[in-house]
Amino acid sequence: MKPADLETFSSRRILVVGDVMLDHFVRGNVRRISPEAPVPVVEVSEESFNPGGAANVACNIAAFTKSVFLMGRIGQDIQGQQLKQLLQEEGVSAEPMLVSDTIRTISKSRVVARQQQIVRVDREKLVKLTDEELSEVEEKLRALADKLDAIILEDYGKGFVTAPLMEVVTRVAREKNLLVTVDPSPRNPLPWSGVHLVKPNRLEAFAAAGIEDSHLPVPPEQNEELQRVGSTLLERWSTDMVLVTLGEQGMMLFQRGSEPHHIPTRAREVYDVSGAGDTAIAVLTLALASGMSPEAAADVANHASGIVVGKLGTACVTPAELLAAFEE
Repeated sequence: MKPADLETFSSRRILVVGDVMLDHFVRGNVRRISPEAPVPVVEVSEESFNPGGAANVACNIAAFTKSVFLMGRIGQDIQGQQLKQLLQEEGVSAEPMLVSDTIRTISKSRVVARQQQIVRVDREKLVKLTDEELSEVEEKLRALADKLDAIILEDYGKGFVTAPLMEVVTRVAREKNLLVTVDPSPRNPLPWSGVHLVKPNRLEAFAAAGIEDSHLPVPPEQNEELQRVGSTLLERWSTDMVLVTLGEQGMMLFQRGSEPHHIPTRAREVYDVSGAGDTAIAVLTLALASGMSPEAAADVANHASGIVVGKLGTACVTPAELLAAFEE
């Protein structure tokens, strides 16, 4: 990873399509137990709001390029307006966003004390795209396609990413010769035919392949179960590449016609794993769209993930941090 690579990153044009949400963090201290119930009393010291889900992926990309667009669905509510304002501040174009008058913007509130999450409160209604909304997606996508180099499908299983939507995205991508990568959800198994790369985590990969994970005490490159998972998913999803994230064991890249490639972990101190997958798919797609080899792109994504798990809450990696990680 060199400064010239970052220069190439800055010229890439990426669209993120998927489930967007507003992350709300309440941080404080716990000094006593409530007399009303056996629960801790959190004395709030600060609150913050961050773009979450597919919106966090877009913000990760915006740290490297200002040509980043986000397509998702929000409600006509305060949370939706707040999310759009945050995206504007981060340099993400929310112009392709769908606004619904029947659902609310998804939000997640996390109460944290002493770096430990006490509780999470989700406000969401899982509703799939209507035919009218799907037509709006295709119209917006076709209007934007000539300005793009790549599309990321970010599925959190909240209803926006469906088989019909995927068909629209892959059809337009084929017509315009665009790279398509996917961060899948285990709650929403879809046939990812027509995309270039799918990035499941270990749990998602084994579940999608229908293979039980015995957690064999061997390195990933010697794990025969993991090898079978990779080859199974390449065929099942009819995709060129599958990148399985393995937590503390790094990543394993599977490609058609190539030997599996292991990338060891880069994390030093782990404070918060939330958002690590968002960072990985964002940087991975930027690298692939910039012409890096799959092996090099996966290595860059691995470095980026190693940085973001050392931060609290929904976080992004900066170009300076990524360069410094490679210099070390």
